Order: sequence, then C-alpha cells, then structure tokens
Amino acid sequence: VSTQSTGKLDFTGILNDKLRGFYRSSYTAGDGSLKRIAVTQFESTDARRAFPCWDEPAIKATFDVTLVSPVKTVALSNMPVIKENIEGDLKVTTYDRTPIMSTYLVAFVIGEFDYVEGKDRNGVLIRTYTPVGKKAQGEFSLDVAIKTLPFYNDYFEIPYPLPKLDLIAIPDFSAGAMENWGLVTYRETALLVDPENTSSGTKQWVALVVGHELAHQWFGNLVTMEWWTHLWLNEGFASWVEFLCVDHCFPDWNIWLQYVNMSLKRALQLDALDSSHPIEVPVGHPNEIDEIFDAISYEKGNSIIRMLQNWLGAEPFRKGLALYLKKFQYSNAFTEDLWAALEESSGQPVNKVMSTWTSQIGFPMITTELAETTDEVRIKVRQQKFCANGDDSSAQSWFVPISVISQSNPDKATCYLLEGKEGEILIEGAKPGDWIKVNPGLIGMYRLNYSDEMLKRLLPAIKNQALGAADRLGIQEDLFALAKAGYNNTANLLTLMGAYVNERNYVVLSSINGNLSELGSLFSHLPCFTQFKAMRRRIFSRILEEVGWEKKETDGHTDALLRNMLVVTLGKSDDEQVLARCQELFNTHYTGGKQIEADIRGAVYLTVRQDGTDETYRKLMDLFNKTDLHEERERVQRILGTGPNAALRSETLEFAMSESVRSNDTPFVIHGVANAGPEGRDQTWAFIKNKFPVFLERYSG
Repeated sequence: VSTQSTGKLDFTGILNDKLRGFYRSSYTAGDGSLKRIAVTQFESTDARRAFPCWDEPAIKATFDVTLVSPVKTVALSNMPVIKENIEGDLKVTTYDRTPIMSTYLVAFVIGEFDYVEGKDRNGVLIRTYTPVGKKAQGEFSLDVAIKTLPFYNDYFEIPYPLPKLDLIAIPDFSAGAMENWGLVTYRETALLVDPENTSSGTKQWVALVVGHELAHQWFGNLVTMEWWTHLWLNEGFASWVEFLCVDHCFPDWNIWLQYVNMSLKRALQLDALDSSHPIEVPVGHPNEIDEIFDAISYEKGNSIIRMLQNWLGAEPFRKGLALYLKKFQYSNAFTEDLWAALEESSGQPVNKVMSTWTSQIGFPMITTELAETTDEVRIKVRQQKFCANGDDSSAQSWFVPISVISQSNPDKATCYLLEGKEGEILIEGAKPGDWIKVNPGLIGMYRLNYSDEMLKRLLPAIKNQALGAADRLGIQEDLFALAKAGYNNTANLLTLMGAYVNERNYVVLSSINGNLSELGSLFSHLPCFTQFKAMRRRIFSRILEEVGWEKKETDGHTDALLRNMLVVTLGKSDDEQVLARCQELFNTHYTGGKQIEADIRGAVYLTVRQDGTDETYRKLMDLFNKTDLHEERERVQRILGTGPNAALRSETLEFAMSESVRSNDTPFVIHGVANAGPEGRDQTWAFIKNKFPVFLERYSG
C-alpha cells in the first residue's frame, strides 16, 4: 500500500491590508509614480491565509512555488528561478524546490525593485533589493551580509544551505524583519542606509538586524523549535549571536559593552515585575503566540545564553551549538535538546542549571559580604528573588554561575556555581584590603547588593577608572535598581554617583543618563523638577563642550552616539546654549543652507520642537512631506507630538491615523505624544479610548 498520495485544491485568498499573510503594500518612486507590492508575512500562523497547509512549525515539507505576475515586476521566492514564461502582460515564474522547511518560512514578494549584489567567499549570491531609485542605500546591508554569512558558516560548522540569499526592504512591515529562508524581508529603516543622511545609530541597528536574521537561517530555519513554547530558542539565540556577528564585522564599535544597555538592562527591568513570565510559556492557541514575541523571549533569552557561554567557555559552547545543529538539521528540537548537546561538549550539568532560568519568572539578587583574614579573602554570598516592588517573600532560587575578580588579580576571575541559597567563595590571588568586583563584565543575569564596606572599596577604582567600563556601568545600574526597590538606600546611591566625576565613556554615561531620566519622569510634575534639570545641565554641559558639536576625524563610532545623547539630554534640560544652537542649526537646514549632520539631526529636531510654536511644527511637517527618505520621515513623525502645545499634540494624534503615516508607524507617532509629560500621557490615553474601535479594526488579526 502506498504511503503517499497527491491532492489538488483550488484556493482563493485575499490580498489584504493587515500586514500579515499575503498582503499589499506600496511606495512612491522618485518620479512620483505609485509602485504596488504584494508581500508575505507568515510567522506565526498566517501561511494558511495564502495557501492550504498544516501551519505548524513541526509539520515540515518541501515547497514548489510558481508565481504569476505582471511582466515588469520582480517576483521573488525562497529559491532561485528555474523557469520563466511570458504570457502576454504576465509572466509565470517557477522556482526550484525548497529544502524541507516550516510553513511560516515560505515567502514571496512581487513588485518593482532595484538591487545591488555580490557573492560571499563561498560563492553564495547575495542581493539587497530596494525601492526603485534607492539601490545605493542597499550597499551597507549587502556588505554586512557578505561578511556575516561566511562567519556563521565557520561558527556553526555548517555551510549556508541555499544557493542564494535575498534581503529586501518592504515599505509596510509590522516587525523589524522576518527570517524567511533565502528571502529575508525588512522594514526599510532596518535595511537601508543613506551615506549622507543615515545616523551612526541607525547603521548600527541595520547591522544588528541583518546579523539577527541571518543567524536564523541556521538557528530557526535549519533547526526549528518543535512548538511555539520553545520560541526563545529561535529569538533568544539570534538576539545574542547578532552581537557576536557585529563585533566580528565592526570590532571598533565596542558592541558588547553597548549590549549591556541594549539587552541585559531591559531584561532585568522587565523580569523584575510581577507581570513577567517564564522564558518558556505553554502555548495552546494561535492567538497566544504573538504575546510571547516580547523582551523576555528576546532579551532575557539572549542574556542567559551569554551567561551560559561564559560559564561553559567560548569553544565548548560553540562546539555544542554545532553538535545540536548537525543532529537536528532539517527537523525540529526542544530546549532540552540544546542543553543535551551543550552537556556533551562541555561536561557540565547544563540542563540542571539552565532549567532554573527558563522555567520560572525572575532572577536573583546576590548579596555579598567580606570575610577576610590576614592571609586570604573570602566573600559570603546569598541569593533571593529580586522584585521591583521590594518583596522578599519568594522562596525561589537559581543555580547561579558567579565570577569574581580582585584588585590584586583583576585579569583572572574566580568562578563558582551557587547551587543553594548561600555560599562562600575563596577569591584566588586577592589580598586583604583589595576591592572585590563580583560579576566582572556584567555577564551574569542578576543584581548585586554589595555590603557597605565592599562598595566603599570600589569607589576609588570607579573614579580612577581602574575598573573597566562594563563594571563601572554595572555598579551604578545595580545600586540604582536596589535603591528604587528598597533593598538599599538612596544615600549610598548618591555617594556612588560622585565617583563618576571623570566618566567619559558613552555607554556608562548613557546608563547614568537613562537612570536620571527615570527619576525625571517621577519629578516632572513637581516643583523640584527645575532643580533636577539644573543638575543634569551641570553634569552633561561640560562633556558636550569637550565632545563638540561637529564630527571630528578622530571620532570613533561611539563618539557620534555620545554627541547625540548629550544634545537630547541638554535640550530636554533647558540648556540655553543648546537650545539656541539647535535653533540656529535647524533654521539654516530648513532654508537650504548647511545640512545638520545625520548623527545629531534627530536630536536637533526634538529640541526645537520643544518651543511649542506653530511655526516650528509647520516647518517640521514641511520637511516630512518633502522627503522620501524613510529615516528622515521617521525622525520627524516620532517627535511631532512631543511639544507643550495641547492643540498641536491633538493634531499629531489625528495625523498618526491619517494616510500620511504608514499603519506600522502609527504607534510610534502616538508614543511621541505620550512622552510629552503628564498632559501628553493623559491626552494619549483619552485618544486611544476614543479610537479603540478603529485600532481594533486596523490591527486585529
């Protein structure tokens, strides 16, 4: 009896406007003509909108795709074209058979595009597709992809399995990007880079997103999670390895230090809330899947992977990943399958340790205390669940990899696995009186609560920068969180902040500024807010004087990021010199004179918008309407609602719902109004309640 059968189904679907399934998009070309696009977004369960299928990740198949489209369009799918026939005004394009794969990774795009192309060192053809007339904006992402694909080939010990890789910018796109196998779709701001008008921050974002999606070609596409409960296997890993990739491509960007602010900090903030959830969440219905595409899956997921890699060692970790991918290629896997491969490569009890991190909410706070004698230094450590509200009633515990360095032995960490509530660590090479730094490099996902004596000893090392930037950052991040939750006191925090008087590192300053901004949101409706802004001016104005307003030949990547942060911060703090300089730069820019440097353009727009005048608002709207650069339009639309004028905020909210703003950008425009102080938040909430039926119609599945 044959175990195979052939079925034929006629199926009619809708080319919808919901940004999911097979949907329609469009853009206006440089000549003013409207270009229409048909594009797919199938993750998680929307392939069924385009063709009949068993739409679950574990039910894999091969796919033979044929597309019928207008002759003048580009028609793309996962695989290369094997045949194309012209039939009048239409063409029939047939593609090679795909490898066995999940339905959510199938893709097709039809529209008018330009492209740039190249080959990686292994001969894989890579193309970046752009709207017509913008092919130069695809060069940067193409270069990143050409460098990244061979890097992953070597790291995973498996060659990229398809003969081509396309990256394409889609004007209307709900996510940042989607890892369709061989045809990766991106929001325009996550793929296109204008050499003259794109900021350093956006270039960095593009590189990270390209690295993330290309990692999925192995981790997610070649090996797929068995069910959506294990989504974090895809997203947590790709969110970690994107930093590894960018560090390989751009070693001078210091991306691993930025990682602390971009990923680890967010994971710690959100997972400290009672509303958090475990990394692994049982999913019983398709409607529940989108709920777990959140910062816990992405940021906590990648944070515990980074901690795991450090505990096992870089090479045993990499070997374990390669073993896992080889064993389960073209099939599906559970979280436990990855742990088993890493146990085999490292000899460590990975499953026992990591299950405590994936199966329960939260993370520990490690309280430390010195236990010195005349000839050795020990620290006592104790763990409890860290809660943002200061609750200490939880009995949860974790297996916690802890590393420690000392003043006398700063380059070699003592490693220890805390398996119970308490432990004691003998610090190798430490001498009595040394400062002791726990969690060097901020690798572990936990908060640190130092004893008063241990914190006191660290202050000189912060001030003279004997401690590395990540450690200087981490000490104040932890103490700020502890003071806010009530585990430590504000007096210690204020004493600590005085040690940062010589700080000039962008990432450390950005962290300090972020914490001050959080305080500012609490003070914004109080009389003391004026004094608070004055304090910020004293801290940051002298640093801007040193950095300067214009890019220098000696500037590094993070200098550009620092300059932008300083202008934004001082503008919000009512620094008169900054307000005047921004207005001068903006007026010259608007009248066609010297253009504002891309790295501070967004900061200048935000600052001048604070004047609340109708004139400035109209000028910004004019800039929005005249440009076709995606990044420039985004700069403007996100800050339109941030001013103090209630009528203009209302106009911005209505503008957000208009045809001038793409539906995927609407939430960001509204968010700008919500950021305009207490009045803006109230105004936004009233607007959302009033327009809720419209939101439901526009964004529901």
